[in-house]
This record gives sequence, structure tokens and C-alpha cells, in this order.
Amino acid sequence: QVQVVESGGGLVQPGGSLRLSCTASGFSLDYWSIGWFRQAPGKEREGVSCISGNDDSTNYADSVKGRFTISRDSAKNTVYLQMNSLKPEDAAVYYCAADRWEKFCGSFQHTIPSAVDYWGKGTLVTVSS
Repeated sequence: QVQVVESGGGLVQPGGSLRLSCTASGFSLDYWSIGWFRQAPGKEREGVSCISGNDDSTNYADSVKGRFTISRDSAKNTVYLQMNSLKPEDAAVYYCAADRWEKFCGSFQHTIPSAVDYWGKGTLVTVSS
């Protein structure tokens, strides 16, 4: 079955860290662009970060720059999102998306959800003391 699955969410205190994983099954993530998105209650889904399938270049939303890091481990067929210095406003369901479009990362903050090749089902991140 071809799918991407997120893991690593949980409850963390403000200032803490979490590492989310996006693992593919049924296909190799190599040469696929992978984006991380999040959706908080009552808000629209927003792009957080993206790693290009062409050259592993990375993009970040301004709200997470300097705190989040996206990376790819081809041997594990997984893309990670390391989240440090978490804030209450980072709380959301985090989704990963896999797409073959060469310009996916360049416009990831304007992604049309229905146009994405594969979405995961999400993992919940709660930031609270």
C-alpha cells in the first residue's frame, strides 16, 4: 500500500522539543518533495517546512525559522521535522505531504491540498504546561 505515515507527536511543555517523522511505504521518498503542514483548531492548514526532491534544499515558514529543521534519511525512507523551542501556538495536527512536482517546495505555503500526491493522516502536537 502506497502511503506516508506521520509519527512522533505528543505533549510537550513550552520550550521543549519534539521530532516528527514522515515514513513512506510502498515507494521510495528519494526525489520526492516532502512538506510538513499543520492545522490548529479553527484555522486553515498552513505550510511549515519543505524539503525538495531535486536537491534537498529546504524552505521554512517565517514563524518556525531558526526553531524547526527538516531533514531526509534515505536509508530509513523517512523525512524528519525537528522542532525546538516549541511555543503554545505551535500546537496543531501536523501532516506530511509527498509530491513529485518540481516546484512544490517553492510554493508550499500556497499548496492546494487536493493537488498533493499523498497526504498522511497527521500526528497531534500539544504544547502546554
